[in-house]
Amino acid sequence: MTDIQAPIRPHVAPIAPKVGIVSLGCPKALVDSERIITRLRAEGYEISPDYTGADLVLVNTCGFLDSARDESLEAIGEALTENGRVIVTGCLGAEPEVIEERYPKVLAVTGPHQYEQVMDAVHTHCPPRTDKFEALVPESGVRLTPRHYAYLKISEGCSNRCSFCIIPSLRGDLASRPIDQVLREAEQLKNAGVRELLVISQDTSAYGLDVKYAPRTWKDKEYETRFLDLCEGLGEMGMWTRLHYVYPYPHVDKVIPLMAEGKILPYLDIPFQHASPAVLKNMKRPAKQDQVLERILQWRKDVPDIAIRSTFIVGFPGETEDDFQQLMDFMTEARIDRAGCFKYEDVKGAVSHDLPDHVPEEVKEERWHRFMQLQQEISHERSEAQIGRILDVIVDDSNGKEAVGRTMADAPEIDGLVNLEDYPDLKPGDIVKAVITDADFYDLWGRPPKAD
Repeated sequence: MTDIQAPIRPHVAPIAPKVGIVSLGCPKALVDSERIITRLRAEGYEISPDYTGADLVLVNTCGFLDSARDESLEAIGEALTENGRVIVTGCLGAEPEVIEERYPKVLAVTGPHQYEQVMDAVHTHCPPRTDKFEALVPESGVRLTPRHYAYLKISEGCSNRCSFCIIPSLRGDLASRPIDQVLREAEQLKNAGVRELLVISQDTSAYGLDVKYAPRTWKDKEYETRFLDLCEGLGEMGMWTRLHYVYPYPHVDKVIPLMAEGKILPYLDIPFQHASPAVLKNMKRPAKQDQVLERILQWRKDVPDIAIRSTFIVGFPGETEDDFQQLMDFMTEARIDRAGCFKYEDVKGAVSHDLPDHVPEEVKEERWHRFMQLQQEISHERSEAQIGRILDVIVDDSNGKEAVGRTMADAPEIDGLVNLEDYPDLKPGDIVKAVITDADFYDLWGRPPKAD
């Protein structure tokens, strides 16, 4: 790791020191950036919107895939070129030698969610003002998302050992936050105006396993630190609560009644990754997936409007045409509402790197196109089925007459949108009724329902 006590003269800002933030990667990394910014603001630092106005720049990196590593290294280089004073943190920071070999002039390198080390580095190279300062930081902290929705991170790390993934080596094993702390943060977010919570972690349905589901008390009621209890607690707060990165363990079925009751959004983000038993075995995926299709059909019977989002990998080492066809058959029967597909990337350090029978790039490309064509047809079918229905829509943006929002089936940034027409005076965070008038492959159009 770079010696942050190296003979680099600290930069002392005359008034309020300014720090620029470049945040890369997934929503979990975004939450890390929010926590760092909250600490900085609480200590009197200002956040600079550009390189030139910053006394130094923090680059929060991603290192999950080689393409993400390359993007992170390019961002570090850009920050050094534009500003010259750079501290690196995040997943790629778990490999400081990679960064220091390419960019020896970085001021410091820290790993993921190492908040204290980040602040120590900032203090060293850009000390805070020495005069007394009381920062006006909201109880809910500083967030990088719009005011009406927020990510709620419930744990760090992951104890699974999927053969294509290096997250455990970057972020460590599962470390669940105490459930009373999570519920307290959720309440603070609600009080700050949040209307939609997006629950995230590396393995959301494994929440509490590492602490043996330890009980904690929240508002005179005992909750175990486990997935179901968390959903029950969040379901009482009256916000849209959306569940992401849920592995299909059997106990996930127990949350479906909360969706039927309207306490949790009818939405599950489950990274299935594949459907072939042989490929799943080589992937070392957790949770039995042999009855997933039956469970999906039962979920849809219990909650007809449930939307299922997932991610899949094609071209995994050893994947045959028959394996791929099993995936296509699964998609046809399961009718996954929202799906992302990735061509297998041979990440250095992953166990799958050493597996035999790697699939040629041209075969990966051809299978990816076939998958996406099928998924587009499924998405279009689902979108057209919404025409004529009256749906709840949360507003993300508005110009006074027209607005853009999302249904309960759509997470921000990754799913579809609803284009709202003839809605005067809407503002972000409003939840309105809309009759769906048109649809394309992913997005919808809606107008106010006619009064009876």
